[in-house]
Amino acid sequence: MEKGQEIAASDGEKGPEHHAIDVGHVEHADGRGEDTEQKRVAVAEEVQKKSRRVAALDAFRGLTIVRVPNIGTAVKKIAIRTLKMLFWGVLLQALIPLHVLDEKFDDMYKGGYSHAPDDLSYGVDMKKIRWCGILQRIALVYFVVALIEAFTTKVRPTTVRSGPYAIFDAYRWQWLGGFIAFVIYIVTTFSLYVPDWSFVYHNDGDVNDGKQFTVQCGVRASLDQACNAVGYVDRQDCTFSSPNMGPLRADAPAWCLAPFEPEGLLSSISSILSGTIGIHYGHVLIHFKVISENSLRPGHKERLKHWLLMGFSLLVLGILLHFTKAIPINKQLYSFSYVCFTGGAAGIVLSAFYILIDVWGLRTPFLFLEWIGMNAMLVFVLGAQGILAAFVNGWYYKSPDNSLVHWIVNHVFVNVWHSQRLGTLLYVIFCEIVFWGVAAGVLHKMGIYWKL
Repeated sequence: MEKGQEIAASDGEKGPEHHAIDVGHVEHADGRGEDTEQKRVAVAEEVQKKSRRVAALDAFRGLTIVRVPNIGTAVKKIAIRTLKMLFWGVLLQALIPLHVLDEKFDDMYKGGYSHAPDDLSYGVDMKKIRWCGILQRIALVYFVVALIEAFTTKVRPTTVRSGPYAIFDAYRWQWLGGFIAFVIYIVTTFSLYVPDWSFVYHNDGDVNDGKQFTVQCGVRASLDQACNAVGYVDRQDCTFSSPNMGPLRADAPAWCLAPFEPEGLLSSISSILSGTIGIHYGHVLIHFKVISENSLRPGHKERLKHWLLMGFSLLVLGILLHFTKAIPINKQLYSFSYVCFTGGAAGIVLSAFYILIDVWGLRTPFLFLEWIGMNAMLVFVLGAQGILAAFVNGWYYKSPDNSLVHWIVNHVFVNVWHSQRLGTLLYVIFCEIVFWGVAAGVLHKMGIYWKL
């Protein structure tokens, strides 16, 4: 174990004033410095041997930061991981043709590397490629939060004293970064003037193909779907290259035909606060260690107290902001109420997994979630992004609708339950989740993981 590394402990041997053991070099005038250091290292190594991996973290995969001995190495690793996520994020937009996801974009926006040697109509138009995306958003959040974590290692205390706000004070720079992101988002959202805007709708065969629509705005501080600042900022960079529309109602207003970017710039800045909340849950895990076997020892109680208190507080705040109509919960805008609601729900779900798996030892029923968490990147790319399903659907008999996936969805689920929504939900639960749980388990047994 290297000097300067800290290990948290809660085995009942420490007093109420500290929750951590500082394994640092101490030099005394009487020459006892070396003996003191050896004793501390021995205690820390004993703690490390007895500590168990928190299996709930694999079942509830989140943001993790690996401590490294030097800031230069840390920044290098952060930069490489960020670039990897950006690379895969942009590559996914090129690999997945939008018409595979939605037929309305068949002639509007095409992408993908599969095409005939002399026919590039199915190629990648760099002018229309989607630069924003889920992995790009994760890369931004990771980059900001990880840099703050790396550069504040030497300025924060090595021990966390007792008190309800002590851990917040110890990591005040992380919270300051989240607060700055929150201020940028709120100030921009409520102060930026949104002028009238227009767009031309393109969809061959549609009655509105080629028509130009104008949306009347001219407002500030609007959270309406058509005239919010988030959409206005995104329209300046990535929206029109990133169409993302769902099925429209018959009475839907004209602006619903306009493309929008659900992972745009301003909403991604707001998501930095979500990353700050997530890393706080990790800090609680670090500083309150448990040396026990399936019993609710003090370390368990401290962890759960922090997670549940913050989780329920954020959840209640998000609900209040939504139902008082102060700031509605809106995923596309990544509103503050949405950050609070999802951050609070995450803390509660993590606590539930922790109690079931790590405290009560009920690990077997959740092994499939652990396996998925261990290979989260692979499951996201092949499963959540639909690449494997698109590949399977590419093999059909006579008609594209007569593929294996379509047959299972329609004949096993939708037609049996006489409901498109219920049938699709059951297909996702009993086919996709079960399939990826088994596939991730097989890959785990083989020692195959997709890491960044």
